[in-house]
Amino acid sequence: MTLMLRAVCTTAALLVLAPSLHAAPGTTQDRPSGPTPRARPELTVNDLSVVKLNSKAVAGARSAATLGARREGSGIVIGADGLVLTIGYLILEADTVELTTADGRSIPAAVIGYDSASGFGLVRALQPLTVPPAQFGESSKIADREPVLIVGFDGVAPALVVSRRPFVGYWEYLLDEAIYTAPATVNWSGAALMSRSGRLLGVGSLAVNDATGPGSQVPGNMFVPIDLLKPMLDDLVKRGKTSARPRPWLGVQTQEVQGNVIVTRVSPDSPADDAAIRPGDVIVSLGGELVKGQADFYTRLWARGAAGVEVPLQVLRQGQLHSVTIKSIDRDRYYQARPTY
Repeated sequence: MTLMLRAVCTTAALLVLAPSLHAAPGTTQDRPSGPTPRARPELTVNDLSVVKLNSKAVAGARSAATLGARREGSGIVIGADGLVLTIGYLILEADTVELTTADGRSIPAAVIGYDSASGFGLVRALQPLTVPPAQFGESSKIADREPVLIVGFDGVAPALVVSRRPFVGYWEYLLDEAIYTAPATVNWSGAALMSRSGRLLGVGSLAVNDATGPGSQVPGNMFVPIDLLKPMLDDLVKRGKTSARPRPWLGVQTQEVQGNVIVTRVSPDSPADDAAIRPGDVIVSLGGELVKGQADFYTRLWARGAAGVEVPLQVLRQGQLHSVTIKSIDRDRYYQARPTY
């Protein structure tokens, strides 16, 4: 699909957006009423506040091993001053960031902020964007089976919200409540999840195979709720990070199998690597208490204190228990920071 969205391809999607596409700030209407206006013959993703985002990581970026050196996705314009919201892994350790509008203009951007706990990232265009900013919705009020639109840099895809539940990531990441949609769509990285009134509800993070629940085998997408951004937005813009104390980070990637937390990868030169944790180790206990799955592991890890706290673990390796104490660090210190914010 090209950047220009033709009515013949997306009429159903655009009809639900048309009444309030450019709603004034402060408007609370979420559902259009009365006769449905005719769709505009042409509508670009820029009209829906979305631009294409490309980034190139710094030389020697530690994240390049898992995310690649070059990354492509979407950004959502949220400020008249060129402030653009995206999913953070697209700009992690970024050396350069470029935004592309629907008419093909390429605009350089600077990294403004990043929050590893939520996964949000912010950049600011260094030249005028002339793209209308999105208005925030209320992600906490989304109902199951609610029709939504997924707006990526290449087009619009209608979808349904199929569940709202925790998300546990293998990279020491946990959301208390994420938004899941189906059917699955491509180019979801940094895509905008929009309500029927054109308000921003979330930011695209992942493709998943269990959108309706664990073991469901229903392909879909996971979005980070926009309500998580609201209390931290000022800090991200002013300081480049939130005011929350940094969580302890170990540098392990894990997989949960029948409640067992198994190490699948250890980040080079991370605290876990320094403590000789190995892929294949099973994390049995933390602080003397049995670990009951990934969510339990992360919750108890972060409850021990701020980054820098020592974390006593027992791991099962080749049938033998080993006691290991890992001195945690702030995850952000592990990655190379650009002096752009």
